[in-house]
Amino acid sequence: PWAGCAMIGYTPGDDVGALEDWPFDNALSDYRILDGTPRASGRLDAGGPGEATRMGIWRCTPGRFACTEQGDELMMILAGRCCLINHTSGEETDLGSGDSLFVRDGSRVTWDISEEITKVFFGHKSGGY
Repeated sequence: PWAGCAMIGYTPGDDVGALEDWPFDNALSDYRILDGTPRASGRLDAGGPGEATRMGIWRCTPGRFACTEQGDELMMILAGRCCLINHTSGEETDLGSGDSLFVRDGSRVTWDISEEITKVFFGHKSGGY
């Protein structure tokens, strides 16, 4: 699926370009808004529906919400600050510009976003997204 794909790269502080509204409406993710009115936006730069891998940009305004992650994901924060809380382990990870984190498919997490967050992500889901 990546054949012929131009090289894509981002570094913290980069302008990531236009993003589209990504509402919290995926039933599999079971989103629960816990505080504030977070709004998400994003873009897929590679991969898509039905494919096993995808890469793109995700941005979210401040707030706190819980969700179930869909797919194994490696993320790097390009801008902003948040704390990601893993419900299974209880581990809390503070993230800011330049930080990376790997999250497993099916993990129930809480995103506590204190400054608008922008991340680049690479995801994999065996059966496809």
